[in-house]
Amino acid sequence: MDAIDHEVLSALMEDGRMTWAELAERTGLSAPSVAERVHRLEGRGVIRGYAALVNGATVGAHLTALVAVSLSSPAARAEFLRLVHDTVEVQECHHTAGEDDYVLKVRCGGTADLEHLVSNVLKGVPGVARTRTTVVLSTPKDSPVVPLPEVRP
Repeated sequence: MDAIDHEVLSALMEDGRMTWAELAERTGLSAPSVAERVHRLEGRGVIRGYAALVNGATVGAHLTALVAVSLSSPAARAEFLRLVHDTVEVQECHHTAGEDDYVLKVRCGGTADLEHLVSNVLKGVPGVARTRTTVVLSTPKDSPVVPLPEVRP
């Protein structure tokens, strides 16, 4: 990746709806050239997709929580990950080192929904040995921007 790819990525992380013309103006390339770069970045898997960033609280998902999950054995992993993938309330799933196997970021309507998700859905998976839930009080920063390494000439 070169400096122009970085500029393209920075611009699209800032505004994923930017037109080819706007992106071309920002990078100093022509619209067809910048479109080709974006398609190449998509093809390489650098750009995974595009999505609307929805304010969860405005659509009823008022509660955010972090749920640490410990599995009883590696044999439980496949079924647990299938459930995580299919559960819309789970926004992120991180395989972690340390005391817990996974940390999930979940969004739901309130404490009753969280209780159901943890007690019935997650703990309902055979092999889930333990969960530890932390309720998020507020989110001073929530960014989709990925830090890009410095480009050297």
